[in-house]
Amino acid sequence: MTQKETSHQDMDFSEAAREAERINQDYHYFLHLEKHPKAEKKGRLSGYAVSVKDCICVKGMESRAGSRILSGFAPPYDAAVIEKVREEGGAILGKTSQDVFGFGSFNVNISKGDKLPLNPFDKERVTGGSSGGAAGVTQLLSAKHIALSESTGGSIACPASYCGVYGLTPTYGLVSRYGLMDYATSMDKIGVMAKDLEDVALMLDIISGYDKRDSTSAKRAKEDYTKHGRNRFRIGVVSESIGNGVMPKVKSNLFDKLKGHAFSEVSLPLVFRHGVATYYLISLSEASTNLAKYCGMRYGYHEALSGNFNEYFSKIREEAFSKEEKRRIILGTFARMSGYRDAYYLKALKVRTKMIEEYKSIFRNLDIIVTPTMPNIAPRFDEISKLSPLENFMMDIMTVGPNIAGLPHISIPSGMCDGLPTGFMAIADHFQEKKLIDFARGLT
Repeated sequence: MTQKETSHQDMDFSEAAREAERINQDYHYFLHLEKHPKAEKKGRLSGYAVSVKDCICVKGMESRAGSRILSGFAPPYDAAVIEKVREEGGAILGKTSQDVFGFGSFNVNISKGDKLPLNPFDKERVTGGSSGGAAGVTQLLSAKHIALSESTGGSIACPASYCGVYGLTPTYGLVSRYGLMDYATSMDKIGVMAKDLEDVALMLDIISGYDKRDSTSAKRAKEDYTKHGRNRFRIGVVSESIGNGVMPKVKSNLFDKLKGHAFSEVSLPLVFRHGVATYYLISLSEASTNLAKYCGMRYGYHEALSGNFNEYFSKIREEAFSKEEKRRIILGTFARMSGYRDAYYLKALKVRTKMIEEYKSIFRNLDIIVTPTMPNIAPRFDEISKLSPLENFMMDIMTVGPNIAGLPHISIPSGMCDGLPTGFMAIADHFQEKKLIDFARGLT
């Protein structure tokens, strides 16, 4: 075998692994970290270490979506995106921390025994969720690195903003969900985080495309996201996103990034009035069914069999599910119950259709619409502990809209506020990721 043929196997990722280990000791970004990451082939990701959110299956590597109910589960196969990463020469660095099954905006809903990931700019503050580990390590790791993550209602954009990195969530159906552990099937999307925008474009170019194993995968002509394109866009700033409740510096940083670009003001009244309620009604209804299969019988957390099936099933779920998992299962089950299904779940589906129509009407005249990613900087842990469940849910007000509608969006670092990063979110019409990336390029 020639030197050229073996070079990809000999590529040394030991320093990246050691650096990640040092970071992990202080900041707790990984649930599993490979001691000797290896690239299996040579390709466009040669030299890159790739971290993977825990809800994405990696063959032979514990993958539990952050939940105790799946402890010890090592998938016998790779997710589609992992297959593509390996094919292009990327080395899997490890599995990153997340809120259990993606249930949270701050990465504080973790399993017993796991450690809270800490904000890379201030250890007293959150990373954001649910992909906090991915965002934190992306900010601190100096080695060439890209993070694979997942978003249902803002799980890429939120931590990207709080940690000061790029976070792109693609159109629903652009990237295969094969090998992704479900939260809400109609909204789950695998996306990308990186410090360098061109790394985001590169990874999206690699992982996008049709996959017959995913029934929601879209058949479309392949685009080249790494190729630079247009630099003029019709931009709209959403008026509801810059009102009361948004930190002044978050707003001023957004407008500073838009200097030199003409923009108009647009309104999304339905999205901002009903988006959070619609998102949680749909997502929790779907989550309650998706999590019904976890019973300690075939994989994951289990104990010695005792009693009848119902007794064993109930015992396992009582012990292995966290308080937040139980809350969301109960709420979702309630919304689907006879007598409530029409009033809540089916009505939420109709509102989602109306929200998509509201977005579509704006995109008839605009290319990009803009909001702050989050209304604030990363909160302190002691501030989070005082929030009610409803107040927690309302923190997602900026990010749920495009996720409900399946629209592509990217969180772009916009500056600093009191020593902490801020971000703003650019949203485009379905399958217009190229516009988003080119728009972001024009800001750097």
